[in-house]
Amino acid sequence: MSTDGAVRRLLRDALEVYGDDPQAAALLRGYAARLDGPLRVAVAGMVKAGKSTLLNAILGEELAPTDTGECTRVVTWYRYGPVPRVTLHPVDGEPRQLPVRRVDGRLRLDLAGLPAEAVARLVVDWPTASLRELTLIDTPGIASLSTDVSARATAFLTPDDAPSEADAVVYLLRHLHGSDIHFLESFRDAAAGRSGTVNALAVLSRADEVGAGRLDTMVSARDVAARYREDPVLRQLALAVVPVAGLLAQSARTLRQAEFAALRALAGLEREERERLLLSADRFAHAAGTPVDPEVRAALLERFGMFGLRLAMVLIRSGIDDPTELAHDMARRSGLGELQRLLDGQFQARAGQLKARTTLVGLEALLRERPRPGTERLAAEVERVQAGAHEFRELRLLATARTSGLPVPAALAAEAERLVGGAGVGAARRLGLGDDAAPGEVREQALAALRRWRALAANPLTDRATAAVCEVVVRSCEALVAAAGGGGRQRLVLRAPSSEDPAAPRIAGAGREPVTPGTTAPRGTSASPTARG
Repeated sequence: MSTDGAVRRLLRDALEVYGDDPQAAALLRGYAARLDGPLRVAVAGMVKAGKSTLLNAILGEELAPTDTGECTRVVTWYRYGPVPRVTLHPVDGEPRQLPVRRVDGRLRLDLAGLPAEAVARLVVDWPTASLRELTLIDTPGIASLSTDVSARATAFLTPDDAPSEADAVVYLLRHLHGSDIHFLESFRDAAAGRSGTVNALAVLSRADEVGAGRLDTMVSARDVAARYREDPVLRQLALAVVPVAGLLAQSARTLRQAEFAALRALAGLEREERERLLLSADRFAHAAGTPVDPEVRAALLERFGMFGLRLAMVLIRSGIDDPTELAHDMARRSGLGELQRLLDGQFQARAGQLKARTTLVGLEALLRERPRPGTERLAAEVERVQAGAHEFRELRLLATARTSGLPVPAALAAEAERLVGGAGVGAARRLGLGDDAAPGEVREQALAALRRWRALAANPLTDRATAAVCEVVVRSCEALVAAAGGGGRQRLVLRAPSSEDPAAPRIAGAGREPVTPGTTAPRGTSASPTARG
């Protein structure tokens, strides 16, 4: 039985045990619905880290408020719906519908006169393709000067002795701060229980500010992100660190025809006049004698920032004369595409595993807190599923690789981490190949990796701890071979990231290897991919 099927069966059995407990039954039905729904990804970070701006960039629409109003102080869910709808869920009382209003292309949210502390959550249903497989959750700032605001975010994302309502998190940081580390440690514990699963991506947000808005600012930001990736503490808590210029990404994804016209007019100025205009934000907004009104320039500055304005004019002067082409190029340079590929390769491709893991953590907590006849059997079954599912064993091995390290030769440690999905779960990513690798190349590399790790497992000098690592890696390699047409029983669903450009803007107004006979399976390993369940 698949892991998903085993978890669903456990929920059905638990409902029979807790059928006379309305609260527990409702909780179990909620877990079942969560398995059927999209993956839940929270966007978190300290105050003014750019969470709402990045969320809008991912969505390709300006739905999340980016001001400092009351709505930014509450947890807001963005999920797919056939028609636009905004629902307010108060702490006390029944949910109520709010009017859907857009002003200058931006969704305007309000709390119907309620203070932020009286609102449990806002839920925005929106008919956008970005939300079909991914529910995004905007959270208040961590470590806010307002303890109430910070407490709401912490209580939602890292509840005590329960799974988080988010399956994974995109965490924004501007500088590596102690509060960032503390939150990521708490989220890992709350979301993944004892497994210590790493299910967070870190984003160096507002990356355009790293180089003070210079044209080479993203180069500097990538260098900073690379140093953060090597930080021994952060490496344990985040699968990757990627720099994103969130404001540029949002504006590129929602570029308007009128904005393109104004940018083109400014790019047409003489070089000396244009450079004077771009010396500072104040000069750009208030300088006289330009072909674009000050009000329009102020709006451009708010939407693009100085880095975005400088980049847009350079691109237009280099020959881009179409708003769609400009938007695509700016989105690509913002770093959004890499973040989207990580979301797809690390989170969406693992959606079933992450949701099942969250469900098991919740079920485990329920069985522990409300024991009754039948729960001991269920607890044993939960433990069996957690220990036996290869998907979870991969996640645990990945977490071990990121924390204490793997007991294998140093030259193979990085390969082991990659083969169990540390760089993405697509076959090409696991094998260190490009996303456009040919099927034959994928199969050849998968077979080579399988031979290499089987040889290490079969080595009589291999100790038990190393053999345990080899067992997991070998099974992952067997699945890669099977998925590439090498025969045998496929153990994993391996899905490569979509080839469609995830940062595409929107323009408003425009076979397994046979085992040699006589070979003896090494300690803790299985020579045949069907020998162990």
